[in-house]
Amino acid sequence: MDKRTFFKTGLLGIGGMLLAKKANALEYYPRSADWAILYSTWCGSSRDAAVWISEGMNGLANLFDVREIPDLSMYANIIVGGSIRSGKVSKELQYYLNKNKEMLKGKVRGHFAVCGNMMQPPTSKQTNELINNHIALLTETKDVPSRVFLGRVTFGLLDEESAKMLKGFNMPEYDNLKREECMAFGKEIFNSFKESV
Repeated sequence: MDKRTFFKTGLLGIGGMLLAKKANALEYYPRSADWAILYSTWCGSSRDAAVWISEGMNGLANLFDVREIPDLSMYANIIVGGSIRSGKVSKELQYYLNKNKEMLKGKVRGHFAVCGNMMQPPTSKQTNELINNHIALLTETKDVPSRVFLGRVTFGLLDEESAKMLKGFNMPEYDNLKREECMAFGKEIFNSFKESV
C-alpha cells in the first residue's frame, strides 16, 4: 500500500469514528440491543460480577459503568447493581437511577450488590438491607431476581483514605467474588424472564 492510500484509509477510518453516535468502551458484548447491565464499582468487583452475569446469559447483555452516564433508553431489559460502601451503592449510581426513573420503569429485570460483609456469606438479612431496602427502592422495582455477592479488596485500587481505614481494621486484601455464582445468577435472570414472556 502506498503512502497516499494509507493516509486516505486512515482519515476515512478516523472520520467514521468521529461520526459514530457514541463509542461505548465498556460494551463488552455488543450482540443484542435487548439487555444491559448497569453497575457502579470501586475496586472492579461489580464490573467483574457484571461480566460474569452476562456470561451466564450467553453474553447477551451489554455492560455499562454508571460513570460513563450511558443512555439506556434503547434497552428493553436492564439489570442494576453495584458495590456497597456503608450500606449504599455509589452516589453516581444513586443519582443516575433517580434521574432516569421514567426511562427505567418496567425495564429492570434484576438487582445485585457486591459487598465485603466481613468476609461472611451473605444472608437474607443482607439481601433485605442492600437489595429490598436500597437498590430496589432506587429502581422502584420489586419481585425480580436479586443476589448479594461477596466482593474483594485490593488496596492498590482503593483511594488512599479507604485503604488506610481498612488497614487500620487489620483487614487483609481478599477476593471472595465467585464467577460461578455470578454466572448462575445470570442464568436465573435470563430463564425467569423467558418463562414470564
